[in-house]
Amino acid sequence: MRVALDTNILAYAEGVNGDSMKRTTLELVQNLPEGAVLLPVQTLGELFNLLLRKAGRAPAKARSAILSWQDAYPLIETSAEVMFAAADLATDHQLGIGDSVILSAAAEAGCRLLLSEDLQEGFTWKGVTVTNPFSTPKHELLTGLLGAT
Repeated sequence: MRVALDTNILAYAEGVNGDSMKRTTLELVQNLPEGAVLLPVQTLGELFNLLLRKAGRAPAKARSAILSWQDAYPLIETSAEVMFAAADLATDHQLGIGDSVILSAAAEAGCRLLLSEDLQEGFTWKGVTVTNPFSTPKHELLTGLLGAT
């Protein structure tokens, strides 16, 4: 099963929300099965901006962080198809275009889960279900995925 990570998951893993959340997030990501995780390119752009604005990192350090994520996981490109599907998603479900691009990219790549603390828990679109990996209880698909490791 494929799973995409939203920007907030990457930000937490980078320590944006404190050391405790960083440890929790890194443990979660490291417990996902090898080859299961994909990153929408949109998340890297958003992470770069967040690291500059919220975390106060220098541009070179923010760039280094997104390059590390690129090296760690395969990327899902933002194709024309992804963008137009995202525009439909944003229109039909009143989502922001950034979130819509991430969800659309996850669907295009055949992901079953999008791990996000920002989007509505349980929202499903084109076979991708949004779940908050920090909620209790965890979504059954995430529990099964974590149990497979």
